Amino acid sequence: MLARYNQVLDISREDLQTILMETEMQAYQRLFGITRCADVMSRDVLSVMFGSELQEAWDILHKHRLTALPVVDRGNRVVGIITKADFIAHAKTDRYTFLGRGLQTLLQPIRQNHSIKPEVVGQIMHTDVRTAYQEQPVVELVPLMSDAGLHSIPVVDEERRLVGMITQSDMIATLYEKNLGQPARTAKLAAISGSAR
Repeated sequence: MLARYNQVLDISREDLQTILMETEMQAYQRLFGITRCADVMSRDVLSVMFGSELQEAWDILHKHRLTALPVVDRGNRVVGIITKADFIAHAKTDRYTFLGRGLQTLLQPIRQNHSIKPEVVGQIMHTDVRTAYQEQPVVELVPLMSDAGLHSIPVVDEERRLVGMITQSDMIATLYEKNLGQPARTAKLAAISGSAR
């Protein structure tokens, strides 16, 4: 594409990537406006603790059709996140036909003092969890969900206490409400106004 301009641009790959990222962020900002995470997040968040049994976490994920659960300490501060993918990875099976058996073995507690098998959430969770702050503009989460492939992000307060969760579905709903839904609302208002005459 740059060849059409018949000139050489003296710019590094890193600088070009930064420019593209800033351009994308400005475009997202026009779509989302100044919407904060607190405006979008779900507040009735389910979570588990470091010492919660694997079966408990799996049951919550399965029952509520979730892909991830925040892991909190006794002060409700986020210390990790556990996903269905973590369970599958620790089921230690390379074939889908044996996946159910592997999960069953993983979820079955051994209740021995020196078991090498993971028994609690803290043994298979990710500790490098990405979080967002309540007042953070939701636009800043778009690259994390689109490029980093995150499906949900815990929202915390200033002391890292869990206060909400933002999912890809929340982002899509916000985008629709802020932008795509506007023509429909305008047309509806116009129709109502016309019928009142």
